[in-house]
Amino acid sequence: MSISKQQYDVMVKKASPNSKSAKDIAKAFVIGGLICCIGQGINDIYSRFDLDEKTAAAWTSITLVLISAVLTGLGLYEKIAKHGGAGTLVPITGFANAVSSSALEFKSEGLVLGLGAKIFTIAGPVILYGTAASVIYGLIYYFFLR
Repeated sequence: MSISKQQYDVMVKKASPNSKSAKDIAKAFVIGGLICCIGQGINDIYSRFDLDEKTAAAWTSITLVLISAVLTGLGLYEKIAKHGGAGTLVPITGFANAVSSSALEFKSEGLVLGLGAKIFTIAGPVILYGTAASVIYGLIYYFFLR
């Protein structure tokens, strides 16, 4: 079956619901902002325990990853993401969600071939390209900008 580009465009428009961009952007802003505010609140709590700035920040990151992983395991992060969209992709919580959801999806295949082999299915490209980009930027800086 061969269809023209115009026919394909018509099919795509029928199948793709229109999003309310302003509403979606506002919800993403609010949810992402709330995640960041929660992180700042956690950081402030750790700072009150006489932790230096770097230690408090490290424990804040660990706590946000833990909260995100637990919410993913309970199926709540997906519900938040349904409403918050891109706002839930705040780097540390979104990354933890990506790793946790992959772990949950493949755990039935066993620890080695399921969980171990596929835990970074979603997050792997982020790690790969982030690492590659940092090496390239480091080389550019070392050879040309020092």
